[in-house]
Amino acid sequence: MATIIDGKALAKKLNSQTSDRVKQLQDQHGITPGLVVIIVGTDPASQRYVRNKHRTAERLGIYSIVRELPDTITQQELLNVVQAYNQSPKITGILVQDPLPKQINEKQITRSILPEKDVDGFHPINVGKLYLNDSTKYPVACTPKGVMTMFKEYNIDLKGKNTVMIGRSAIVGKPMAALMLNAGASVSILHLLTKDITEYTKNADVIVSATGSLHTVTKDDVKPGAVIIDVGQNINEEGHLVGDTDYDDLFDKVSYITPVPGGVGPMTIATLMQQTVDLAEWSLERGE
Repeated sequence: MATIIDGKALAKKLNSQTSDRVKQLQDQHGITPGLVVIIVGTDPASQRYVRNKHRTAERLGIYSIVRELPDTITQQELLNVVQAYNQSPKITGILVQDPLPKQINEKQITRSILPEKDVDGFHPINVGKLYLNDSTKYPVACTPKGVMTMFKEYNIDLKGKNTVMIGRSAIVGKPMAALMLNAGASVSILHLLTKDITEYTKNADVIVSATGSLHTVTKDDVKPGAVIIDVGQNINEEGHLVGDTDYDDLFDKVSYITPVPGGVGPMTIATLMQQTVDLAEWSLERGE
């Protein structure tokens, strides 16, 4: 029977620690970490997600701004908005919410955020530091970083383990693979063109799935005692939110598993808050 990796409880613990760090920065240095989330257009899912981020930030004592912009905005206008927050001493973290309208070059917008304010960890300089396993302090994509916090909390040591990352997105798959590699794991990245994923999953000690597809991993695909981290979010035939993996099917065969909902999801926002405070502390260390 598996141990459930309780992301909701861990996120609550992490948020408490983040709140304490905010108070410490305020009391000892007169600094309040500041987060701006820039949202373009009226995508309902994005608006919901941004509201959750804003409420959480305010509850933890973080100075929080939601900058809403019309979907008719031009590339230059959006660049100007980002530049203004780059220069603002009140803002330590900048996030531009996906999706963006078709007229916007997302990569250029990501590159326009100062690396030291890139709270999402997507700037090429920060991504490069991650892949180089750089010894300096830098932000990392929030969902993979949250998964690493889960591994640490549940004493899941990746050194020497065979790990599989199903999915190769820049947001989850690639940074997750890099973090596991940096932690001493042997990592296989699987994707749509992988001919037979079971060839890899059946030998894996740890499987992380982020495909957005139902039934990506079943009990027949894994060995006994494997660790299952489910990043996927899907709606099943009954209209319920579920992950990529067959949770009930896997439960008695694996050693650890994350539920959906209540697993990785809560850790993403909690890690965003943690990293907003990280950026404020690192700025202070640099004497800025």
